[in-house]
Amino acid sequence: MFDRRKFLHSSLLGSLGTLLGVKSFAAGEPPRLTTGQPVVISTWDDGLEANKAAWEILSRQGRALDAVEAGVRVTEASQNCCVGLGANPDRDGFVTLDASIMDESFNCGSVAFLERIKHPISVARRVMEKTPHVMLVGSGAQQFAIAEGFPLEPLELSEDAKRNYQQWLKTSEYKPVINIENRHPNGPSAPARLENGQWNHDTIGMVAMDAAGNLSGSCTTSGMGFKMRGRLGDSPIIGAGLFVDNEIGAVTATGQGEDVIRICGSHTVVELMRQGLSPAAACRRAVERIVKIKGEKAASIQVAFLALNKKGEVGAYAIQKGFSYALKNGKEEKLYRSESYFS
Repeated sequence: MFDRRKFLHSSLLGSLGTLLGVKSFAAGEPPRLTTGQPVVISTWDDGLEANKAAWEILSRQGRALDAVEAGVRVTEASQNCCVGLGANPDRDGFVTLDASIMDESFNCGSVAFLERIKHPISVARRVMEKTPHVMLVGSGAQQFAIAEGFPLEPLELSEDAKRNYQQWLKTSEYKPVINIENRHPNGPSAPARLENGQWNHDTIGMVAMDAAGNLSGSCTTSGMGFKMRGRLGDSPIIGAGLFVDNEIGAVTATGQGEDVIRICGSHTVVELMRQGLSPAAACRRAVERIVKIKGEKAASIQVAFLALNKKGEVGAYAIQKGFSYALKNGKEEKLYRSESYFS
């Protein structure tokens, strides 16, 4: 029987960390913002760079939708082993990408199992704006992207991904490692390496509020490294990896997508906020639901939710310690560690 008493439910926000020797993890809850003050938040350490691109739009009174697309494009283009075409492949040696985007009016678009296209988030937006559909997948998504003018990139792995894949082939074991995204040996922006034959990647999810008080969100991923061919996680699924309700709030998810899907995670957090819970409390309640479902297995997985409500309040919660998220507004640019179930 799973025993919660073995773990402390204490906050990690008071812990201090460093980012490239310059930025520190902020202590305490993020400031409560008011509608009319633009803000962008995104998952993991790489969110700091992504937020800069989003803020260039938000600071000029731009639309939140444009900001969340521009922000995650930075990560897609970074050629690391976590997101984009530089990422680790599936077990057959091919990189496949997933992405979703949603605006303030419930317009949404996504792509899944997309190959050889550099910016799946922009293709997802085209699906939203130029088709009667929400999701395109596989060769159909690629065909649509080419028709929309996206170039077909070379079918080859990045040097880091090629090295990781060759090492993985020695055992061909699928053993995701919790939070390896934030354990790069040379800092958060450096490509991570396989650790004892194990690998995990992660998503970048971003939600934002613009000066008009409108919300939008985006989510993009290369999926789990060395996954089965054809596997999809939560990131391209509206209501799982991303959900926006402009009356209530916007939420994105990260971690083991299968378990986010089980509870329609991001939609669940929005609905909990609709009931009056703060973003942090809503994220926590959703995480607790996953932990209850998983039982003893919850100790070996990571899922985290990141939320922004209509008041401009920010909150996050994770199963495991170590989840970080980046926040940028007109007053601050900081990296926060979220509270976690297993502390």
